[in-house]
Amino acid sequence: MTLKFRKVQRKVLSGDDKDKVKTYAMARSSSYCDMAKLCELISSRSAMSSADVKAILDSLNWAMSLELRSGSIVQVGEFGNFRLSIRSGGAETKEAFNASMIKKARVIFSPGTSLRWMSEIVKFEEDEATKPKKKEEGSGSGDRPEIE
Repeated sequence: MTLKFRKVQRKVLSGDDKDKVKTYAMARSSSYCDMAKLCELISSRSAMSSADVKAILDSLNWAMSLELRSGSIVQVGEFGNFRLSIRSGGAETKEAFNASMIKKARVIFSPGTSLRWMSEIVKFEEDEATKPKKKEEGSGSGDRPEIE
């Protein structure tokens, strides 16, 4: 399987090339895998039904939320680790900072060995839909129909 990408141009925001426009690759998702499909895929490799898998994943979500809110890093075997990170405004001194300056918390995922290994073997291919179309010889001057 290959991961499709498209080319995008972005302005460089820092470094020696600041304010130059460069071309970068951006991954293209080919589809969406919802919880029902994920449960079906997992159940096809085990003795559990998809309902059993969903119940386990729901319980995992509940337990992870509980542990993350208590400040723990949640390690899910070779899958990876989850931890909370917070974003806050700044204060001039340590004494001037208080908890009300914290804007939000977010979950950070760090992939484990099996997912990191997968990312090293993925192949890349430019998405055909984003490649410029070549003009055919003698095909007229544009996308409008020609009147004869």
